[in-house]
Amino acid sequence: MGNQIYSGQKEILHSKRANIYYLEHCRVMVKGGRVVFLTPADDENQYWNIPIANTTVILLGTGTSLTQAAVRMLCGAGVMLGFSGGGGTPLLAATEIEWLSPQSEYRPTEYLQSWMSFWFDAQKRLSIARFLQTKRLAFLDQVWSKDKELRRYDFSLNDFELEKSLKRCQQDIGNSPDVTQLLQSEARLTKALYKFAANRTHTAEFVRSHEPEELDLANQFLNHGNYLAYGLAATCLWVLGIPHGFAVMHGKTRRGALVFDVADLIKDAIVLPLAFIAAEQGAKEQEFRQMCLQGFTQHEALDFMFDVVKEAAQLGESLS
Repeated sequence: MGNQIYSGQKEILHSKRANIYYLEHCRVMVKGGRVVFLTPADDENQYWNIPIANTTVILLGTGTSLTQAAVRMLCGAGVMLGFSGGGGTPLLAATEIEWLSPQSEYRPTEYLQSWMSFWFDAQKRLSIARFLQTKRLAFLDQVWSKDKELRRYDFSLNDFELEKSLKRCQQDIGNSPDVTQLLQSEARLTKALYKFAANRTHTAEFVRSHEPEELDLANQFLNHGNYLAYGLAATCLWVLGIPHGFAVMHGKTRRGALVFDVADLIKDAIVLPLAFIAAEQGAKEQEFRQMCLQGFTQHEALDFMFDVVKEAAQLGESLS
């Protein structure tokens, strides 16, 4: 069958697709040759078209169902499907979203082969982990230096305490003897960014939490935005044909850990500040989601992921 499952529209590169959908309390089905979602109403059912050729990820939240015909068309168009709890996050914080990856024998092997050429060597994995962390910091600097919304809230790297944290992180990236210490460095910087963002948005006594009963608005938005980033990362890796289990940093306990490695490239730069800004504004979940998607598009986050993962694969293959 291969890529012949669906040929109704001109294919759009995944890095150029515009849409990510999160759906609740609806039925996804095929009607008139198109994939639609049906929202029941008292007087008349309403059908809404999903432009699958221009969609990267569909998250199906609570109260959703989908037909086999819809799955067939979505997979043929290369759309990543995920089942989640309410708001795009799992019902339990420790539970991953289960991704349904479209299957095709016509998938690239170039980047998988490059990835495998270094992955079994711990030192080479460490080198690629350092490379990803360096790119993460570069993207943070790039986004925060030119985003108008962030500048309006005085999100700038020209802060004395934040500069110290960034400088230390840069030193740690080069000096960390193993992935464990690299992860500790990453955690320290993220904690510093939380503190900075909380100060800028007057979020008093913010504490990062994943417990459902303890989630304030900022924590809720952080969780939700992170899962949007995971959707982009999963799409990137599927397109390049690299399995999610071949992580370079988070692979000790999470089988899909490469998704987390790649999502980390953009989370601090886009999701983190927008979560605090949206919380201060008292935004609704849908409004925050739209802010994230606009940020991803504006700063070409998916393009950046593709470029970095490709470069990492080629760099890893060249390591002696």
